[in-house]
Amino acid sequence: MLYNLRHFLERNGFYVSSRLSDRLGMRAKNVRLFFIYITFATAGLGFVMYLTFAFWLKLKDLVYTKRTSVFDL
Repeated sequence: MLYNLRHFLERNGFYVSSRLSDRLGMRAKNVRLFFIYITFATAGLGFVMYLTFAFWLKLKDLVYTKRTSVFDL
């Protein structure tokens, strides 16, 4: 059951840590550990930050998608 949950989260994840690590020039593992530590240290603030980043990146992707023509609006 735990393997299925992990597989679901990896398949449907938001890629926040990997995209943030690419931007910062760090390893994705270190960014994930940062989110885990900040979540435990501040009783959930890291999880809220993660969801905020996920929403922001998804919105950015929707805005900056390349359109092939003017009529694709």
